[in-house]
Amino acid sequence: MAAFPTDEGDSFSSSTHRWDYDVFLSFRGEDTRHGFTGYLYQALCYKGFKTFIDNEDLQRGEGISAELIKVIKSSIISIIIFSQNYAFSTWCLEELTKILECKKNGQKVLPVFYKVDPSEVRKQEASFGLALTTHEKKFENNIEKVLRWRAALGGGQLYVKQLVCLHGIMRMFIQGIIKEVSSTILYRTNLFVAKYPIGVGSRAEFVENLLDIKTNDVRVVGIHGLGGIGKTTIAKAVYNRVADQFEGSSFLMNVRENSRTDYSIIKLQEQLLSEI
Repeated sequence: MAAFPTDEGDSFSSSTHRWDYDVFLSFRGEDTRHGFTGYLYQALCYKGFKTFIDNEDLQRGEGISAELIKVIKSSIISIIIFSQNYAFSTWCLEELTKILECKKNGQKVLPVFYKVDPSEVRKQEASFGLALTTHEKKFENNIEKVLRWRAALGGGQLYVKQLVCLHGIMRMFIQGIIKEVSSTILYRTNLFVAKYPIGVGSRAEFVENLLDIKTNDVRVVGIHGLGGIGKTTIAKAVYNRVADQFEGSSFLMNVRENSRTDYSIIKLQEQLLSEI
């Protein structure tokens, strides 16, 4: 994701932050460029979303270019279109790993499973298993690269919110994606964490693991310590990491100070209801 604002206390959304793109499309060209992805791109543009699609103008190689990495980082949403031959492309797999890195910093990621079952991707079966086995033979001297791709495809963060199109009407499926994108662009807000968030990521990840969201939808974790050591900073970072996994979210600051009168309690209630 692009850099956070420099004025502490500010939040940002797609309407206030200078993003280059609303949507980045990751897809296997030969599978869907002239079909599903092409129609999705047209629909996104028609709705007014600035969408990046690789028109094969970028120079190809085993790794993605610095230019493309910049595009991914400067997009509010990345849509990953998993098709039958997606994993055969090392370019696509490198895009995927970069997108998931951005997701850790709060980028919205929407996986779309087009005529493939999500379990085939997660468990790396069928064409996805064959593709990874092929890569292991090709990159036997750099097996870490393939292990990174396997971890990206099998990681649970891809399957929290997903859209699956095995059969059915493509137009209705695309409209569902448009609705999801519209909801994100209009309502998503990230909190400013820190100008130089050194060391925050690992601590936020630790707290996120304590929340254990995937196995329990109600969880409370307390962060305590002396004033000024970064409790709120960590809480903000955790919020940015997990907010996308819920239909609604709200971050209430200084609750004790802001609940000393009936009026201030009502203001907190209004903020909570407004945001969720």
